[in-house]
Amino acid sequence: MHPTRHTARRLTARRRTALALAATAALALTACGAKDAPHADPHPHGGGPSASPAAHNAADSAFAREMIPHHRQALEMTDLADGRAASPAVRNLAAEIAKAQGPEITTLEGWLTSWGEQVPGAMHHSGEHVMAGMMSEADMKGLAKARGAAFDAAFLRLMIRHHEGAVTMAGTEREEGVHGPAKALARRIVRTQTAEIATMRKLSAGRD
Repeated sequence: MHPTRHTARRLTARRRTALALAATAALALTACGAKDAPHADPHPHGGGPSASPAAHNAADSAFAREMIPHHRQALEMTDLADGRAASPAVRNLAAEIAKAQGPEITTLEGWLTSWGEQVPGAMHHSGEHVMAGMMSEADMKGLAKARGAAFDAAFLRLMIRHHEGAVTMAGTEREEGVHGPAKALARRIVRTQTAEIATMRKLSAGRD
């Protein structure tokens, strides 16, 4: 073989090898650049799966802050049934209300704490009520003095009003809140207390 041709072929092979190595290096650099580049985030504006929506809004806070004293008063009322109510049905209803609302208070307090908001302190009855359906101090004193059939009648009348207020508050949370667990609790309150209102109305009607 002619020396010049042999040399030319060797040079061509080397050139091809060099080009292949250069191409491989270029690909590697491109991959590294894409990995390290600041704009490589597929969700640069926080719209991806890792982005979390607002945990709660003002309606959620108001729901928790107001439902806590509302529930606490319901527990005060149910406590009075023990030793005062004449009807087993009224005593059983009071026990069911307490069983449901006690844990709900704990849940509501936990949300406020996790949101860095103040949990309402001890409730003081007054003539002015922010929460719908709340009893006045006179209402609570009158209920505490009642006994037997008189207690049953007063308890049913006042608790119906109290439940109606809670249903109204829960309805507001369902419409305006954004916190999923709070809205779920609001739905449960509406369902449970609406059913209890129907039961109490039947018991009241049976007394007439």
